[in-house]
Amino acid sequence: MQSLYTASTGMLGMQTQIDTTANNIANVNTIGFKKSRAEFADLMYSVMEYSGTATSDVTKSPTGIEVGLGSRPTAVNKIFSEGSLKQTDNQLDVAITGRGFFKLELPDGTEVYSRNGAFKIDENGTMVNSDGYTIIPQIVVPPDATNISIGTDGTVTVVTPGQTQATQIGQLGLTNFINSAGLHSLGDNLYIETDSSGQPVDGVAGQDGLGTIRQGFVELSNVELVVELTDLITGQRAYDSNSKVITTSDEMLQTTNNLKR
Repeated sequence: MQSLYTASTGMLGMQTQIDTTANNIANVNTIGFKKSRAEFADLMYSVMEYSGTATSDVTKSPTGIEVGLGSRPTAVNKIFSEGSLKQTDNQLDVAITGRGFFKLELPDGTEVYSRNGAFKIDENGTMVNSDGYTIIPQIVVPPDATNISIGTDGTVTVVTPGQTQATQIGQLGLTNFINSAGLHSLGDNLYIETDSSGQPVDGVAGQDGLGTIRQGFVELSNVELVVELTDLITGQRAYDSNSKVITTSDEMLQTTNNLKR
């Protein structure tokens, strides 16, 4: 009875959807987090009669007989829509309004990308993220700096004692990808390029389609709880319905077995 296996593929698919939704909900307060969406496709069909098969000398079957064999997950797509901004008044907090990623360097030299702009300063005055990964290009803040200003184009200036004018110490660059959804998620709000994402394109904030930088803000998660809870409910109901199909198929098999009595 094929319905047993068909329904099981539906249950596995709904498990994938619920797992994806659970991860979205768990990261509703994660700065710079981008939600994911599970996508599905139907499996191959068992063809009992092809459409167009001759039914007589002058007629043909208009539809045929094809029985589906279930569904399968085809992708878990990362949605890079913008999250809302939260004002923090922290000089080192920055958010991107529009497209682009901050470029960071791991201890082994690997370049990674992030939308999380909650930056810090390490013991050497270097701007880093919360895990201590250095921003690329590197920006070092003088130890006697009394004020740090970051412009919408990423220009970083500081004011030091005895100076009347601000001094530029670097510029926060942004990186874009032709297919951001193709990036590989490493966790910790970090992404790495893949063959599907395309090559990274570095640029200046506000130019060539890149977003602008807002100092004193962080970008919140783009997860919408109402949508996620709705998806959770529909996923659960679909899972229950598929399990009901398995129960019904089992009862039909039991009825068949009872025929010999």
